[in-house]
Amino acid sequence: MTGGQRTTYVVVDGENLDATLGASILDGRPGPEQRPRWERLLKFARDTFQQQAKGLFFLNASSGHLPMSFVSALLAIGYQPIPLAGGPGEKVVDIGIQRTLDALVDRDGDVLLGSHDVDFLPQVERLLTGDRLVGMVGFREFMNSQYAPLAERGLKVFDLEDDVRAFNVVLPRVRIIPLADFDPTRYL
Repeated sequence: MTGGQRTTYVVVDGENLDATLGASILDGRPGPEQRPRWERLLKFARDTFQQQAKGLFFLNASSGHLPMSFVSALLAIGYQPIPLAGGPGEKVVDIGIQRTLDALVDRDGDVLLGSHDVDFLPQVERLLTGDRLVGMVGFREFMNSQYAPLAERGLKVFDLEDDVRAFNVVLPRVRIIPLADFDPTRYL
């Protein structure tokens, strides 16, 4: 697809990606050098889908607190922060993303969803109409396996570290490496 008026909506489930990075990859809170460079995700979306990208970054603000330095950084690199609040037990970020994906079904545009969460499966299925590009981005080995059959319908899965190159450091991941991509110097 070529540029023009079409847009790629980059919808980021920051909670999900951050939790996976901290709990499943780093086994602790990421240091500043281990955090994703979110501007690279927007650039990746523009380059891959060859059109403008609009970043929507969802945050849980149910505590009544906003991480203003992070919100300011998101604004500075081109994201629209979406801080949502709800009641106890409400998955406010998931609900907000589900509503956003539902709204995108009736809009002209492509979608790149940053999450591993299966809660978005019905929305992703509805977006796969054949006339739009739909992708998921995260850590490939943690992507919910229920998304795998959607590849036949056009769903693309991108790795936040390998494809997007969103990190300044090599993450300590253990995963299957295609032989063609194996770089022994990474392990020496």
